[in-house]
Amino acid sequence: LKVIAIDEQLRVVYEDNVHFDKDLPEFKTQGGVYIHSDRLTVTSPVLMWVKALDMILEKMKSSGFNFSQVRALSGAGQQHGSVYWKKGSIQILKNASSELPLHQSLKGCFSVSNSPIWMDSSTAAQCSALEEAVGGAQHLASITGSRAYERFTGNQIAKIYSQNPEVYKQTERISLVSSFAASLFLGTYAPIDYSDGSGMNLLQIWEKVWSKSCLDACAPGLEERLGCPVPSHSVMGTISPYYSQRYGFSPDCKIVAFTGDNPVTVLAGMRLQEGDIAISLGTSDTLFLWIQEPTPALEGHILCNPVDSQTYMALLCFKNGSLMRERIRDDCASGSWDEFSKALSSTVAGNNGNLGFYFDVMEITPEAVGIHRFNRDNQKVVSGFPKEVEIRALIEGQFMAKRIHAEKLGYKVCKYDEQL
Repeated sequence: LKVIAIDEQLRVVYEDNVHFDKDLPEFKTQGGVYIHSDRLTVTSPVLMWVKALDMILEKMKSSGFNFSQVRALSGAGQQHGSVYWKKGSIQILKNASSELPLHQSLKGCFSVSNSPIWMDSSTAAQCSALEEAVGGAQHLASITGSRAYERFTGNQIAKIYSQNPEVYKQTERISLVSSFAASLFLGTYAPIDYSDGSGMNLLQIWEKVWSKSCLDACAPGLEERLGCPVPSHSVMGTISPYYSQRYGFSPDCKIVAFTGDNPVTVLAGMRLQEGDIAISLGTSDTLFLWIQEPTPALEGHILCNPVDSQTYMALLCFKNGSLMRERIRDDCASGSWDEFSKALSSTVAGNNGNLGFYFDVMEITPEAVGIHRFNRDNQKVVSGFPKEVEIRALIEGQFMAKRIHAEKLGYKVCKYDEQL
């Protein structure tokens, strides 16, 4: 859990963090999560998140941070995680005693004590059922921006309902991690915002309302448990009296809708504008796009834009990212990035028609595995390329794939003179 305070010139005046494993060892998490025995189910304890919030605010208080100067507060939570509030919890949340840490007041408030999170992949059956219920994977993508994914919240809710109907029955509200965190500050259930809500397989991304066919396919009475979605920049109200009394926040401090980590980190945090692309070159490569007229596909995701509710953002994930580049660096450039760069520079753009697709592990976009090389005559090359050709084939192949799949989602790439 991280906190950052900035002034009106966007200068950082305070920052700190709580590390789940190290600072909250009583929860016995690894990387902030529990990986269950089936290796598919991955959860995090809800009370750990609440206790982390208590801890970080106490650290700020001890350091002399002046909470009364805070004019507005917002945040982001990991996409696809979900929190299940037990019946009657809203009253406990509203009336929490400022004499107690929040986690003590809320310890009996959750019908599911361990929240399913983005790493969970235990809902394959629910994904198949959802796609079938709405007329196929492409039709689901056309409604919600994505085909069914195991980590997406609608499928997680469907699993809880099918395996524990009594637990679902005891649940009065379902939050995303983002709206859950906002609820803690608001002192009542915060709505889900459009952008994070479009990572659930439940929101009609065009009309910004819940899809009845998707809701019905997941669980009964789901709409009232989710509440009405709102724009990502909505001011939802003022801070709960709990924080004014315990920490000295101004009662006028505004709470702005929280959203998902993907929308804010890149699209909002890097201040992308229409036509911009951001590429994160990590273990997995991720492509973020601002799109005006998206065309949802079976690969990638279309989410509502957190900055502009009338437009969209696209997200494409490529699993064979830096690990693939490092492997080719080790094989073809003696493990040296300097040698790798020199080899790349020594070859011409287009690589004289030599092209490669490199997937050491099963790729997400597209679903493929193996090394596939082709020469300028479109003949498959089995023996491999010379080292410098191999390096350029890898880099050009990776970036061509990003462009091709971005264009499939509706991104328009035009030449500079065409823009003029």
